[in-house]
Amino acid sequence: MRHCRLLPLLALASLGSCFAGPHQLRRSVDDWDRRLYVQSPWLDVGLWIVPVIPAATLLAWAGDFLLCDAVSFWGGDAWDGNGTGFVHARVEPDEWYESLVFDRGRWLRVEKHDLRPGEKPKADAK
Repeated sequence: MRHCRLLPLLALASLGSCFAGPHQLRRSVDDWDRRLYVQSPWLDVGLWIVPVIPAATLLAWAGDFLLCDAVSFWGGDAWDGNGTGFVHARVEPDEWYESLVFDRGRWLRVEKHDLRPGEKPKADAK
């Protein structure tokens, strides 16, 4: 009888692992959306209106929840104490916003530079 009371708590803890994780499918859809918006904003907005991107996001969320995040969590992250990261696809914009997580990130401040994010200035040739 006592074990029966612990089953809902164990099930809830197991499901909790499905909410946390690298969200590989969902972030891949986000990368696709981001790359598409940089290349063609009108096509991107069309795929939001039709709702291709929202449907892909929903399917990716379900796949992450039901399989990918749980496998990442129980397959290694829970035991080694280190979470699995996600490396976003590189996009080459001519202007960008910085994440609000960064110290220098500001709300709706557009950065415009000749250099791409992460690119280093070339040394002057003399």
